[in-house]
Amino acid sequence: MVEVGLKHSTVMTVTEGNTADYIGSGDMAVLATPAMVALMENAAMLAVALKLEEGETTVGSMISTSHLKPSKVGATILAEAELTAVEGRKLTFVVKAYDGETLIGEGEHVRFIVNREKFLSKL
Repeated sequence: MVEVGLKHSTVMTVTEGNTADYIGSGDMAVLATPAMVALMENAAMLAVALKLEEGETTVGSMISTSHLKPSKVGATILAEAELTAVEGRKLTFVVKAYDGETLIGEGEHVRFIVNREKFLSKL
């Protein structure tokens, strides 16, 4: 059962492949904002994954986040997600990202519980 308070943390290392200049979201070799956002979404997805019914998954609907500080290639980034509200199939998370002890991003993320087959049939 999905309930408020579920949490998960996901970790990644900044590599050439997730820098702003490589992804195209900027022109410097620092952690790209889209890569940080993806890590936050991953943490939220995994926070509830084991509590879903068979055949269900979650999909991201909205994210509002800041990216406060740059992170260099080789840095270890940790994203945390905590489920703060459940409204039917709508799940709201507080998300944060850290480079070591330094907060580098924070915000709110909304996901919806969907039936995987039904969702994919709409393609």
